Amino acid sequence: MTGRLAWTLVSSCIVAALVALGADVATARPPRDPVSPRARSFDPGPSPVVFPAQRIPIRMTHDAHVQRLGMQCLDCHGDAAKSRRAGDDLLPGGASCDRCHGTDHGDLSGVTADATQPLATCATCHVGYRSDVGMRVARVDVPPPNLRFDHAVHHRRNIGCSQCHGAVDQLAQAGRNAMPRMRSCLQCHAMPGPSRGKARGECITCHLSRGGIIKTHFSSGKLVPPPWLGGADHGPRWIETHKQAAGANSRLCASCHQEKECTDCHDGRVRPRRIHPNDWLSQHGVASRMASHRCTSCHRQQSFCVTCHTRLGITQSGPYAVQQGRGRFHPPPDIWTDGPRRRGHHAGEARKNLEVCVGCHVERDCLACHATAARGGPSVGHGTSPHSVGFTGRCAQAFRRNPRPCLVCHDPADPELARCGL
Repeated sequence: MTGRLAWTLVSSCIVAALVALGADVATARPPRDPVSPRARSFDPGPSPVVFPAQRIPIRMTHDAHVQRLGMQCLDCHGDAAKSRRAGDDLLPGGASCDRCHGTDHGDLSGVTADATQPLATCATCHVGYRSDVGMRVARVDVPPPNLRFDHAVHHRRNIGCSQCHGAVDQLAQAGRNAMPRMRSCLQCHAMPGPSRGKARGECITCHLSRGGIIKTHFSSGKLVPPPWLGGADHGPRWIETHKQAAGANSRLCASCHQEKECTDCHDGRVRPRRIHPNDWLSQHGVASRMASHRCTSCHRQQSFCVTCHTRLGITQSGPYAVQQGRGRFHPPPDIWTDGPRRRGHHAGEARKNLEVCVGCHVERDCLACHATAARGGPSVGHGTSPHSVGFTGRCAQAFRRNPRPCLVCHDPADPELARCGL
């Protein structure tokens, strides 16, 4: 009886305060700007994909109830302390309001009210209510968020409501604007391991996933990362800028994308022309010499590069008629092919980066000068030796490790191989 009497006294005080509020409670006011943790002045609000559009035709002034009446969040949202799913309905039912407003929502088809209470009328809380339609009121529509969230775990760790929902006590109606921003989640979930504790930092901790990959397509739209998250804004220039984001943090990309999505464009068979600048044909030769391994990440040299270079007569084996007017690609013979070898000689360039050479040349181009006569080299004597001084002393070891390069230029019966002790 003591507890019931105490609650009766508290209820009486709250009712008196509600009456004093008058028009503040009875008249709906437009919600003020959200006061959410980590929100910015240009903050567009919570993700419309994660938190779909809501319809809450209820007059509820949170600032009046919290600041003026001293009520706590759990007084109305008591189920939040034990909620384990983000989709749980945590909106207070009519029974929560009955304690103070003098109403009885026990039978929704016949809600009763204390006629002596000025705030017990249906129109006090239900926007658009008409007395001529009986107990019919506009339906509240709050779709479940596309998110994983455990209120109970956060409550047990003494994480206050305002740490995620912001200063709700300064809002009128608290709908989507009071939902958490991802920045507020990362205040804990992105901390270093020891400080983070059990608050895992993986994306799939909170985001819905399938097979370890975040689910990005919902009826409310497509989920994309915010601009501030690793530069992965997926804006109009994303096709030009995604390489920087992927290079800086490929694990972030792998949260939503499978490798197949990359290879669909980057396997060398598809030619996305927006990757290179418009004058790339005149520049790509220099770029390929500087970092040919980047070229080969998309292009196959012997099928992609050689095909084009042969058609244009750039390769040694290209059409003779085209070669006549193609001009010189390599330096003059006294630098490129003639002895003695000096800086810029093709032997040194081939040793530095043979991949550049095979971008235009096939193996028979080398054999024309370096193979023995039996292998198709010069008809008189042996071909020009590509080996350095003293190679004979270690040729046996090289042959045993991989004989294939030796047999490209030498016939198995070649006496030169006998000199190597083979």
